[in-house]
Amino acid sequence: MQTPTKRTGTPSPAARHHVCWGYRRPAEFVAEAREFLAEGLAVGERVLYVAPGDQSFLEAQLRTDGRFDEGLRRGAVQVASVDATYTTGTVVDPAGQVELYATATAEALAAGFSGFRVAADATSLVRTPAQLDAFARYEHLVDRFMATQPMSAMCGYDLAELGGDAVAQLACMHPRAHEVATPFHLHGHTRDGSAAALEGELDMEARQLWPLALERADLRPTAGATVIDAAGLGFIDHRSLSALADYAGRRGTEVVLKTRLSTPARLVELLDLTGVRVERV
Repeated sequence: MQTPTKRTGTPSPAARHHVCWGYRRPAEFVAEAREFLAEGLAVGERVLYVAPGDQSFLEAQLRTDGRFDEGLRRGAVQVASVDATYTTGTVVDPAGQVELYATATAEALAAGFSGFRVAADATSLVRTPAQLDAFARYEHLVDRFMATQPMSAMCGYDLAELGGDAVAQLACMHPRAHEVATPFHLHGHTRDGSAAALEGELDMEARQLWPLALERADLRPTAGATVIDAAGLGFIDHRSLSALADYAGRRGTEVVLKTRLSTPARLVELLDLTGVRVERV
């Protein structure tokens, strides 16, 4: 059984609005998706439910207690079949997928809603290595969008089908995860406009996942420096710092790690790592 995500430091603002939800029975996700979407309806958002099945089946999953009936009639509640939208084996285009949700968010605002909220079971979109790689990149990219726009999302993944290691590759790109063991979160909900926020712990457990997440995040430098808001980081070992230096070298950038920890600066000096600068916050 997967253990809950390690949490360290102060949560990022609005981070609750993008959550990776691991489940072992589809009914578990459906029940949590209903609650997540009902919260959005209560604050005037348009909500979208995406899952396997046809439209009538998906609407029936929401029509269990009457909370969504009126919204379905007036367009505040929408459903979309993942089967009808994507053919088997589809590898999503990360930027294109974000653009679709950006358009949906703009349309919701234009229609008078306060925002846009999605609960999506994306299990069928990450079954192959190529699908998983592309979707992990999308998860980080859409998190950057959600950090500044009125969109929220719950992303469901079947742990029984995909396995914990695969889902952890997706969970680490979210600010929050449920029932998925990931040692860290590299996401877009920063406090200060940095390229990314980093929370959790970078230890032996993260030795394979951390370099992979860095590559997929494709962090954006500003004036030649890639700044990471690591105020929520509880621990980082020398291997993870070396991976950060390797990333800086490949990307031709200087990585600035903003952290409350005192040890990273000493390790960078002792290891003579180039391309990494540590700033205490």
